[in-house]
Amino acid sequence: MSAESASSIPKGQVDLLDFIDWSGVQCLNQSSSHSLPNALKQGYREDAGLNLESDADEQLLIYIPFNQVVKLHSFAIKGPEEEGPKTVKFFSNKEHMCFSNVNDFPPSDTAELTEENLKGKPVVLKYVKFQNVRSLTIFIEDNQSGSELTKVQKIALYGSTVETTDMKGLKKIEDH
Repeated sequence: MSAESASSIPKGQVDLLDFIDWSGVQCLNQSSSHSLPNALKQGYREDAGLNLESDADEQLLIYIPFNQVVKLHSFAIKGPEEEGPKTVKFFSNKEHMCFSNVNDFPPSDTAELTEENLKGKPVVLKYVKFQNVRSLTIFIEDNQSGSELTKVQKIALYGSTVETTDMKGLKKIEDH
């Protein structure tokens, strides 16, 4: 890991990349030649020449399941100044969302990305809303310039895994 990428991870948090269940990851409205792995997978997302691009319009709907329960602390989404994402909505543990029903549910959190965010500055989420996350749906509603094309260079999710309770560490309560 380079010093640059290590320093961008918020203190006490880890990159949740290793906890993504890749078999279930989906992205609606992605360009077939510029798909989600370009922005999400290790190695690909560090390559500035690779992007996730929207297809029919500027919106993207990304579903990321995890292979264990995580606590989501913050995220970083990098993108170009013009076509980079602007309004990003996060939904915790909402499955089978599509463009026709995405506005039927209140998001767990919404972020308006700034120029600094598009360069990789992490955005802290409403932590209480992301304590037991099994899956995350990210709805990129629009982009900075209002154009039909949205480009995402990198998506990084930061947080921690939810520790399982150590049953051996609990004292047995005797019946009286």
